[in-house]
Amino acid sequence: MKLTKNTRRIAAALAVPALLFTAAACGDEGSGKGSPVAKVTVEGKFGEQPKISTSPKDAKAADKLVVKTLVEGSGEKVEKDSFVRLDFAGQTMKDDKPLGGTWTMQEKAGTKGPRRQLVQQLGQPSQEMPAKVLDAVVGQKAGSRIEVEGSAKALIGDQLNPQSGVKPEDGLVWVIDVAGAQKVDPKAGAKGEQAAPEEGMPEVKAEPGKAAEITVPKDTKAPEDLKEQVLIKGTGPEIKAGDGLIAQYTGVKWEDGKKFDSSFDHSGATAFQIGTGNVVQGWDKGLVGKHVGDRVLLVIPPKLGYEGNPQSGLDKNTLVFVVDIVGKA
Repeated sequence: MKLTKNTRRIAAALAVPALLFTAAACGDEGSGKGSPVAKVTVEGKFGEQPKISTSPKDAKAADKLVVKTLVEGSGEKVEKDSFVRLDFAGQTMKDDKPLGGTWTMQEKAGTKGPRRQLVQQLGQPSQEMPAKVLDAVVGQKAGSRIEVEGSAKALIGDQLNPQSGVKPEDGLVWVIDVAGAQKVDPKAGAKGEQAAPEEGMPEVKAEPGKAAEITVPKDTKAPEDLKEQVLIKGTGPEIKAGDGLIAQYTGVKWEDGKKFDSSFDHSGATAFQIGTGNVVQGWDKGLVGKHVGDRVLLVIPPKLGYEGNPQSGLDKNTLVFVVDIVGKA
């Protein structure tokens, strides 16, 4: 995957939870008898940064995963393989040590506009939260706020990283807002009659379930500015900045026409938060305002792609993408 331009910066902002675990979480349960049970209090409305407190501080956390629905939403119900867009905040119970979160990340970045949120397909590995904590949103509806708590042993199990400073008996708590959710067929694609390419634009041949074939026009200089064309016009909702864009895509280099990435080379439909700097600027500029069901052809110059990022291997290339918008979360 080569779409995300700011992966390292985002990972740094979420480095504390990433240190907690080394793989997918699994754990066993104990009785927790003989000690007072920790009481967690959460203040704040859905969508607002929660204030989390625990009393008494020396209380024992439950030796099992505990999920409490604080606000029940009315949106789409989350299923095991749904795409979700989440806000979250986590901390330890004893000393209130932060475990990262979307509100904190925006504060560190000093940015305005839509908040950077976690966009994730459930069942796929996550670096932001333990698997058992993330899976706790299954069965919830978009618009819900939940609290997930328990001991590190119960939430992370054998994958707890000893270098994190968190002990197996330490209590951990997360508050998660389910901002959006949608289940999408991994082989989904845009449907309808495809328009012919405009003058100077690449030709596109897209068969269902396969990476698009993109032919760059010969002896044509790459454009210096972003070029875009809607090849198939969808009828779904508009994509707005901050949405979790669910898409099929194929990307080739203008210079030689060679494919460098495609969602079909991975697990099919995938999701990114759009309009918040989590993907290359060409995607943010070219896809915000489009609609679910659209097939969009983008020609992205280096200045809106990977210029200044030589590690990408694409920093000097003009990028051509065909993007089928198949949903949003």
